[in-house]
Amino acid sequence: MDNKLLLFLLLLSFSFSVFAQDNSVHQNASFQPYDRYLYNSENRFHTSVKPYDMTEVNKIVNIDTLYVKECKNKYVNHFLNNDWVRFRSNVFNFNINPTFNFELSQHNGDNNEDLGWINDRGVFVNGNITDKVYFYSAFHEIQSNFTDYRRDRIKELGHNTIPGISRGKAFGENGGLDYAYAEGFVSYIPNDYFRFQLGHGKNFIGDGYRSLILSDNAQNYPYFKITTNVWHLKYVMMWSQQYYLDKGHLGNTRYPKKWNVMHYLDWSVTKWLNIAFFETINWGDDTLGTHRGFEFNYINPCIFLRPVEFSIGSPDNCLMGLTGKLTLWENHVFYGQAILDEFKFSEFKKHSGWWGSKYGLQAGYKTFDIAGVKNLDFQTEFNYVRPFIYSHFTYSQNYAHAGQPLAHPRGSNFYESVSFLRYSWKRFFFDARYSYMVYGADTTGTNYGGDIFKLYQTRTQEYDNKIGVGADKNVITYKDFTVSYMLNPKSNMTISLGVTNRTQKCDVHDDKNQWMYFVGFRTDLNNFYYDF
Repeated sequence: MDNKLLLFLLLLSFSFSVFAQDNSVHQNASFQPYDRYLYNSENRFHTSVKPYDMTEVNKIVNIDTLYVKECKNKYVNHFLNNDWVRFRSNVFNFNINPTFNFELSQHNGDNNEDLGWINDRGVFVNGNITDKVYFYSAFHEIQSNFTDYRRDRIKELGHNTIPGISRGKAFGENGGLDYAYAEGFVSYIPNDYFRFQLGHGKNFIGDGYRSLILSDNAQNYPYFKITTNVWHLKYVMMWSQQYYLDKGHLGNTRYPKKWNVMHYLDWSVTKWLNIAFFETINWGDDTLGTHRGFEFNYINPCIFLRPVEFSIGSPDNCLMGLTGKLTLWENHVFYGQAILDEFKFSEFKKHSGWWGSKYGLQAGYKTFDIAGVKNLDFQTEFNYVRPFIYSHFTYSQNYAHAGQPLAHPRGSNFYESVSFLRYSWKRFFFDARYSYMVYGADTTGTNYGGDIFKLYQTRTQEYDNKIGVGADKNVITYKDFTVSYMLNPKSNMTISLGVTNRTQKCDVHDDKNQWMYFVGFRTDLNNFYYDF
């Protein structure tokens, strides 16, 4: 950038003092400054729909009141408290900030002690036109070389797929990957009741660290979302497009498309109780050799999808679910989810492990300010997902996108316990976590329901499909401790130090015990899951 232009932009950013509002909050599990206020039962906030809408959050709490402390030196103050570039007028506002992740990691275990690294550079822009239109756009250019358990996960996913991002292009001789990451949206808010958003990004439904309904695990996808707020109801309707990895894919051709429609109705029954209903349908752009494209029978936002799906003789994949949240004494939150794919009560009574008993359950608890200690928080949850859920009889209609599950990263055939203890003081953040998981994996030629990308008609057995059953039973423990200091709350610019220990015990493969030590300088804006 020309030096004169850069100087002009910096001077311009100092000349305005009004803050614009971004229309959404980045979904980051390790940085949740709003939750202690939003989960307070007095606020009656619909916390299960994420990312949060900042126009709603700002009515309760603002990031400036939490972390912005003005400094006398205007240059230091700009670096620590303000957007990199800001423009303000009566009609049009925008911010420009850098986004990056520079990380070095040392891995010990499995006779591999190579130094790992991430080199991620980018920029994000957000702003608004009057108080009706909001926009956001971000781009990252990334090179990385994972030498730890993250490399194992990339190999497991295949196609050089980096969790939560995209496929990478291999370079060098030591496993380096080159890839990019982009996201953005434009929102139109005509009044207090409706919000329309056209975007390319991720969505999350639930109050937990995981979601069995819809999570931000897979890479970005295009979507159109309508959110309605009336009385104590929040209703989300979303139409999205994903793609799947077909067999024998030809080079220099695009992957085949698939579609998804989702309805989610959240009712704040009382100040302390929320219950919600979820339904979604997936279908392939080409189904059983017939080109379908977008299914206009699913365009009506005010209808139950399952009867429509049945009435047109559809082979599509339908999932239904429930979520709930119970808040006691203002800040003790009990939450849960249930997801249903297929079910026969007669088989369920037999406890026979019938393959078609496809469901998942989540139960969790979180609390804030433990024993009166301000900013000391705790969360724990348990996830239980039966074999074969999310899979289908065609590759195009599993509940996944670009080779990654749309719900829990593990897919199915597992149970898991995950817990967090977090503490913050001023701009220091301390995060400790422990998780334990048991899952059943397949070997070549077997299908015990843990791989949602396999067709369920290739199942190995009809009955005795219980969690952990498989050709290779795995037990994983994951421990992590991270200390971070936030330099700038506008972009969540942080310096982080941490240590991670991951152990994996297998019936078939060699056991693993891996340690990783890392230091990072990053804008910590998104979730990327490697902890499974």
